[in-house]
Amino acid sequence: MNVRSISLASRNVWKARNIRFYSQSNNKETTHFGFKTVDKEQKEDLVKGVFSSVALSYDVMNDAMSMGVHRLWKSHFINRLDAGMRPGSDRPLDFLDVAGGTGDIAFGLLDHAEAKFGDIRSTMTVADINADMLREGEVRYGKTKYAKEPKQRVEFMVQNGEIMDKIPDNSKDVYTIAFGIRNFTNIQAGLNTAYRVLRPGGIFACLEFSQVENPLVDYIYQAYLFLMLPMMGQLIANDRDSYQYLVESIRKFPKQEEFKGMIEKAGFYVPDQGYENLTFGVAAIHIGVKL
Repeated sequence: MNVRSISLASRNVWKARNIRFYSQSNNKETTHFGFKTVDKEQKEDLVKGVFSSVALSYDVMNDAMSMGVHRLWKSHFINRLDAGMRPGSDRPLDFLDVAGGTGDIAFGLLDHAEAKFGDIRSTMTVADINADMLREGEVRYGKTKYAKEPKQRVEFMVQNGEIMDKIPDNSKDVYTIAFGIRNFTNIQAGLNTAYRVLRPGGIFACLEFSQVENPLVDYIYQAYLFLMLPMMGQLIANDRDSYQYLVESIRKFPKQEEFKGMIEKAGFYVPDQGYENLTFGVAAIHIGVKL
């Protein structure tokens, strides 16, 4: 058994023991961890454990689970935002990518800004609660052209997305989060924080797994989620439990209209319908504007 296998096995044992322990406590305020009920104060550590376990295989598993479709979703997400410093503007943009992990959204946004608008000045902060995921992002960053620029424009920061205590009020122009907000202990607190850190006129943009409304399509989708994904997690990443949690977290996430209402509750103006379904609602893009 190699070092990585030992590390993964140890993390899985840790998670199994702690999930049982946390689930047995009924003296504290609780929340969900997938389909399990756990103490609210412990969910953050449990989520960290999951993403530490999957960090090395995260993108490989995403490709396998979605058959590469997640890349199309992310590309569409970036193109729809169409963000970048416009020619003639006197101030670059300050991007914040939360739960940014391996950096694919962050680097994609910077690539788009340069290709579309010639923007080579806007800055990017990649924030994630999990240091192991951020380390993967830093390794990738080192291989990009951005690492070779004389003035560093990309910063990696360990942060809890519900608090973001190192991000000042009214300091960011674009806040993005892709496939991360469903793992928050308190989603509303995370949305409130997104509103706080954005400047007036700033954009909140979320790409997240959502709920399929067509009953037949949903039946097929659920069968795929619950039967295939944990098995693929076991075969590809040697980690069934983490992918079982990820499947369950998708089902626990609010439906499109409910999540739209939460964004509005945080103070954002939600234009038009407020969200765009992708692939029958398997995923959805939500947009909010801080007025």
